[in-house]
Amino acid sequence: MAGGRTIEVAAVALGLLNIALLIRRSVWNYPFGLAMVTLYALIFFEAKLYADAGLQVFFFAIQIYGWRSWLQSREEDGLVIVRRIGAAAAGYGMAALIGGAALGAGLDRLTDSTHPYWDASITSLSICAQVMMARRFLENWLVWIAVDALAIGLFLVKGLAPTAALYAAFLLMSAAGFFSWRRTFRRRRGEV
Repeated sequence: MAGGRTIEVAAVALGLLNIALLIRRSVWNYPFGLAMVTLYALIFFEAKLYADAGLQVFFFAIQIYGWRSWLQSREEDGLVIVRRIGAAAAGYGMAALIGGAALGAGLDRLTDSTHPYWDASITSLSICAQVMMARRFLENWLVWIAVDALAIGLFLVKGLAPTAALYAAFLLMSAAGFFSWRRTFRRRRGEV
């Protein structure tokens, strides 16, 4: 368990760096994110949080997509351009709801997952938020706030205290990210 805790602490540190750079709209968030999700795939599998473990595989792939997308969508200062989601929000919401319910049912029936629907809800919302992040939608931060709030409780129940603390920090950072990106969006549109 001591080795597992060391890996978890390393994943936490990488996660904090990843989100700090995301808030700043820096493409350099992605190397830290790739390393973090690799470690968390191992941590969550060992904790029997299979949806979260599988989610890390998805995160790895979407991080590569996001890195490429962000490299192609930067302003003169090198920072990524923020945009609004608009009418697509309903589609993302429905996909998260249906995906979460289906995944929860599957985990409940097919695995020894200890909290299948809770785990699945976090997973489906995280997929939605990560795709929105990769596409540079301002509203991704609001979905991350919901994910973080759900995840804190689950990780405390599972005895993953450093990870619960990370998600508490993510919750605060997601709020900061939303306000920072909104300010940038408004400034770019001449609203501020």
